[in-house]
Amino acid sequence: MELDGALRAVNRSAQLLLPAARVGADLRDTGPAWLAEAHRDGTPSVGWVGERSFEAHPVRHEDHSTTWWLVEDTEARLAREALRVERSRAEFLSEASTALLGSLNLHRCMEVAASLAAEHLADAALVIAPGQRRRYPVTYCARGAEPEHSLLEFDPDDLPGLGEALQGFPPVPSRWIDPASAPEWLVPQGFGEIGAIVVTPLPGHGVPAGALVLLRRGGRPVFSEDEEIFARLFAARSGAAMSAAHVFAQQASITETLMRELLPPALEQVSGVEFAGGYRPSQDSEHVGGDFYDVHPGPDGETLAVLGDVCGKGLEAAVLTGKIRNTLQALLPMAGDHRRMLDLLNGALVNSHDTRFVTLVLASAVRDRAGVRLRLTCAGHLPPLVVRANGQVEEAETAGTLIGVLPQINTTTAEVTLGPGETCLLYTDGITEARGGPLGNELYGEERLRRALTECGGMPAEAVVERVQMLASQWVGNNAHDDMAVLAITAPRGQHLTAVGGHGRGRYTA
Repeated sequence: MELDGALRAVNRSAQLLLPAARVGADLRDTGPAWLAEAHRDGTPSVGWVGERSFEAHPVRHEDHSTTWWLVEDTEARLAREALRVERSRAEFLSEASTALLGSLNLHRCMEVAASLAAEHLADAALVIAPGQRRRYPVTYCARGAEPEHSLLEFDPDDLPGLGEALQGFPPVPSRWIDPASAPEWLVPQGFGEIGAIVVTPLPGHGVPAGALVLLRRGGRPVFSEDEEIFARLFAARSGAAMSAAHVFAQQASITETLMRELLPPALEQVSGVEFAGGYRPSQDSEHVGGDFYDVHPGPDGETLAVLGDVCGKGLEAAVLTGKIRNTLQALLPMAGDHRRMLDLLNGALVNSHDTRFVTLVLASAVRDRAGVRLRLTCAGHLPPLVVRANGQVEEAETAGTLIGVLPQINTTTAEVTLGPGETCLLYTDGITEARGGPLGNELYGEERLRRALTECGGMPAEAVVERVQMLASQWVGNNAHDDMAVLAITAPRGQHLTAVGGHGRGRYTA
């Protein structure tokens, strides 16, 4: 080939590859543009001739002519391109998995799946979650737009393959779906003509997580078989993330429901008697544990208060706590007889073969003119402390054996009368056995609790509880501790101006 591009010689292979090439012709008129440009620059090059790829290598001669050798590399080039595509897809799937698993919120997972699919797989995408009564949660996203949530009512069989995909069956090939027959709800406003549709299931953990629908505008190439396979790989990751989010939402809902039953109740004034309680679990990250308290109003004006401590900590202890509280609820008709009530509870725990036990204190309170009469019965529990109006602290004379250990129990009941402003404090050993203080490992102890209570004479029940909790928390600091529960029963100071037995804090005379 001459320096100006004129062909000096053309071999048979070159003539077969470039039929227009002949001696004396100009390469720019007979060959591919990329080869003419390479000859002008005098550098090796690569390019396509029809559907075949070639590497062009120049050999220069002393007379300034150049011989070009074309070596076909179609298969190698296609293999490199396929490898590049696979690497790009693998990188996308990895990033998609990270983004999808970054949230356990189902709506957020649907948003991420729709956005990624619209950006990398199609012009628009719909993520459809399982529905009820033909009402389906749908997240739609067009390329470059924000995802939108809606609850649509439709028949999934209106779109070929969608009903099967929502049930987890294999996808219908895209070529089987006529874009012109797409239902109205599928076509986003302003999207234009649909050129191709892909419907693929979102497989979950044991049950289908929904379906993914990809839309491509008219005028663009239809989805290839390779693209459909890649869409299924993406759908598998999206479905796993959505399924995990759904399971998490179910577990959170169940946990919240159960937690409401296990949490200590909010207390108020009942039948003219003040009740206040406080609870702190052994682990600040948890909400329940082995300590509990309850207040049960009675039909005859006598209210039963219960405070207990189940052996152990955390959720396992809380489960037994729930069983004990439910059993005591069922035994409320016998609240007038503490011994009988505790005997039945003990029998129920012993027969359950549970290795855990519980300590309890029962307190029946009834308003008696300006004061409150109490019946107190301990079963293996610390005796209640009575705080008189002048700050004097007394220990109730009641004792008993643990519940859930021996076939028979022994208990003694004490009767106490509270004057206006006087309080009976029920508490668990998490208070007195709290370790901390200046040395970091000293027990708070009953003596410190008594001294703290001498300053609580005449205080409302809520104030007494707050002070005891505050002092115990300050003593513990950041140290580990057991569950702490406190329940205060107080005779209100002065006369209650609303109806005796009414609820709420009410108003009092001076």
